[in-house]
Amino acid sequence: MLTTGMMSWLLFEFVLKPLQLRFLQVIVFIGVVAFMVQLLDTVLKKTHRALHEKFGIYLVLITTNCIILAVPLLNAAANAGPLESLALALGSGAGFALALFLMSCARERVELARVPASFQGLPIAFALTGLFALAFMGFAGLDFLR
Repeated sequence: MLTTGMMSWLLFEFVLKPLQLRFLQVIVFIGVVAFMVQLLDTVLKKTHRALHEKFGIYLVLITTNCIILAVPLLNAAANAGPLESLALALGSGAGFALALFLMSCARERVELARVPASFQGLPIAFALTGLFALAFMGFAGLDFLR
């Protein structure tokens, strides 16, 4: 996310803006994300063969989550500078990693718990996801710099 955010910022500031091609930002940012995903896929295939085979096609789906594309789009919309872009990419990546970690911990706890038969599988996953969404919505209106 950090690399994609900074590469997209560089392209936006030094190519799209000067050439007045801002309308192409979504296409260019998708291209940058796709390039980074292919790079990650190739590197992982060469360095960690077993992990690559275990994840298979899902590795590409995991790494191209919409949050990765949101960072360059938010940077472009806010006319962010290089430090702001770096901070947003770093913060978004850390927040997303924290959310995934917490969700995986909760899923593991649920797998060890006794869940009623009607809630096993997808229903308990949706309930858990909804609870996480409610918990994270609590952060929406916070202003720490007041």
